[in-house]
Amino acid sequence: MIRALLVLAVFVFFALCVFGMWWGYRNRARHQAAVLPSFPPVPADLGEELLPAATGVYVSTVTDASWQDRVAVGDLGFRSEATLRLYPQGLLFDRVGAEPVWVPVDAVREANVGQGLAGKVMFSGDGLLIVRWELDGTVLDSGFRGDDKDVYEQWVAALRQLAGNPGVGGGAR
Repeated sequence: MIRALLVLAVFVFFALCVFGMWWGYRNRARHQAAVLPSFPPVPADLGEELLPAATGVYVSTVTDASWQDRVAVGDLGFRSEATLRLYPQGLLFDRVGAEPVWVPVDAVREANVGQGLAGKVMFSGDGLLIVRWELDGTVLDSGFRGDDKDVYEQWVAALRQLAGNPGVGGGAR
């Protein structure tokens, strides 16, 4: 009898923890939906790709307040397989099973390689391609973990050129 009560108590504690995490994430999404501007839709005509597409994993988008401050609006905070595409009009995170993330060219501020973003941390310092962009005064960082990290230098150079920041810099975050 005592064992059954202990098992029930552990189960109730676990259920309360899961409920608390869900409640907090829902409240974060509600607060961010009121504060963050709406995200731009993908244009109908994108033109020709500037670089060969890169496959990998879209890690997340975070605010500039912290590399852990994940954006919870819609499905933007969820990791998914993605293909990264660069067009003259902007950058497209074409995500599998989720809405695409479109970053207009005039919103791109910086691009770097980094070690971590929103719970995804690499042991090497160059595991993620991190794109800093601005949306109606809100600075955001979106992360991408490519299958082939050898192309990061090309992507960083191309994104910096589009952003009007061709200089060489260190890693992000």
